[in-house]
Amino acid sequence: MKRRYFRYFLWLCLLASAVLAGWAWFRPYAWQPDSAARCRISETLITRDLTYFWVNVHLKVNPGMTHDLEKPIRLKTASGAMLESADTTFAGTDPSKTTEIWLKFWLEPATLAGPLTLQINDGSLSVKATHGIPDLKPADYRNYTSNHWDLWLGF
Repeated sequence: MKRRYFRYFLWLCLLASAVLAGWAWFRPYAWQPDSAARCRISETLITRDLTYFWVNVHLKVNPGMTHDLEKPIRLKTASGAMLESADTTFAGTDPSKTTEIWLKFWLEPATLAGPLTLQINDGSLSVKATHGIPDLKPADYRNYTSNHWDLWLGF
């Protein structure tokens, strides 16, 4: 009789793990991205470089939309400062149409401590909605698939 309950317990744990893994895999970066931005954030990679941080934002252009190359892309900090990217990479299978964009920003810890918003095309996207700095040692990195960086599942 004890084996039977133990088997049910194992099945319940397996089911809970599958639900948690599915939620982490299929959840969007932000629940309601601005459609005027014409893009969505896929992931953000934070790398510590001694005292500063590199913030790499990976964007995917929404299907059927195009990115306007004439409009600037800026990162708005909690203090209202507008920062330009240190590096921008455009990619796509069709040379005339961009489907993915990688942006790289160089931020000091005080700037990274608050929420960050990406101003792109005619809209804005939430890169980071929480407060605090990732606990990283020099040369460490962390990949976020959500704009809530303080979640215990921020992988």
